[in-house]
Amino acid sequence: MTSPLRWPKQIAVSRVLVVDDEANLRKVLAAMLRKEGHEVSTAVDGEQALAEISKNKTDVVVTDLVMPKVGGLEILKSMIANHPEIPVIIITAHGTVDSAVEAIKLGAFDYITKPFEQAEIQSVVAKATRTAAANSKNVRADGRARSSIIGTSTQMGDVFKVIDKVADTPSTVLITGESGTGKELIATALHDGSSRREKPLIKINCAAIPKDLMESELFGYERGAFTGAVTSKPGRFELADGGTLFLDEIAEIPVEMQVKLLRALQESEFERVGGIKTTRVDVRLIAATNRDLEDEIEAGRFRKDLYYRLNVVPIVLPPLRDRKSDIPTLCSHFVEKYNKRLNKKIEGVADDALAVLQTYAWPGNIRELENLMERVVLFSDGPRITAKDLPDSVKGPSGVSIPGEYSPPPGETPLKEMVKARAAELEKEMIAKALTETDGNVTRAAKMLQISRKSLQTKMKEFGLRDDSPGTDD
Repeated sequence: MTSPLRWPKQIAVSRVLVVDDEANLRKVLAAMLRKEGHEVSTAVDGEQALAEISKNKTDVVVTDLVMPKVGGLEILKSMIANHPEIPVIIITAHGTVDSAVEAIKLGAFDYITKPFEQAEIQSVVAKATRTAAANSKNVRADGRARSSIIGTSTQMGDVFKVIDKVADTPSTVLITGESGTGKELIATALHDGSSRREKPLIKINCAAIPKDLMESELFGYERGAFTGAVTSKPGRFELADGGTLFLDEIAEIPVEMQVKLLRALQESEFERVGGIKTTRVDVRLIAATNRDLEDEIEAGRFRKDLYYRLNVVPIVLPPLRDRKSDIPTLCSHFVEKYNKRLNKKIEGVADDALAVLQTYAWPGNIRELENLMERVVLFSDGPRITAKDLPDSVKGPSGVSIPGEYSPPPGETPLKEMVKARAAELEKEMIAKALTETDGNVTRAAKMLQISRKSLQTKMKEFGLRDDSPGTDD
């Protein structure tokens, strides 16, 4: 028998909203999740839940499917439209499992059937928390993904040409690029530009799934396959049948699982964990990674035959530092977005601020730019965002927009201070980039930088890079 369904003890904690019209079930769920360290709030129905989400920060929603007034599906649709970054977990009775599967295809993160075990609910919520932390979710709410990719640079023009050419084909696509460059948006655009657009787009972040749960996540499991498997459950391949499966951070799949994935891709068939029946599916695969897979092959961490199977159509996303002509357009887009979300009336970004933004290296790419724009829109009091509104981490130690114009304080040696400032700036950028590429994992970032974990923590504190949010380290 396969090992029981257990999540590693070191899990990320989050703010979870539990929605159910049964008071006892609400209390039980809340107690289970608080035991794991999560902050939990509750709502009696969908109407109260949506009001709670509009007022307070929520990381994960766990909701019953069938409730009076506003039910689970209505909550899901509202979340996809207004808060696509928040994972929604559906709780359902045996008689409504088909509805729960449909909810997954609409964009729900996962579902749990009643009665459920404590380990199951805890593992699914932990998975949702880790996924939300590892990847800024872009749940597909409509068919306009292609237009949501911002860029007029030559580099992005080349990317758009590939998308337009291969979107409506069955070919496997491998998207590569640094963290924060928009790989998930590209995958969504490929799906929405294909004849599969009316079928599900199922996304899975492989970095958020522990090794011993990867097989059941991809291929599903039968009842009794392991302790905690109280019902049978389809995997992501089955849920994506007729549509598209997007495997983000595919380099994180363990080598032993890569063999089974390769077989599923080549033969379009697989067996659930604990099952003997072969299931055939029609799935178009899109994979993404921020790693160099050829380096991973050399290191023995990725199979060469799987790489060739994935790399049919490669799409390489340029980092933001190589497409800085797109920054003004991106800024305008984000100002408009956060004006609406934060009820602000910022008119735009002034030239002096754009000059600063276009000289910064952007180790976190578009994701870092978006986070910055949300912050400055929130705190800006003027009609336009100026250089004064930008943080020192972006302006550099001198607080000016153009490198080389640094003037040290009186009494200091200009050259010495300039070299010191530039060295510190470069060091900070390298650390920020390593943390971004490892999704905030301090241990892995330290190994990448070839320094001790303690030294990295000291440097992070020195540069103001310490991220104390849940799930940043394993």
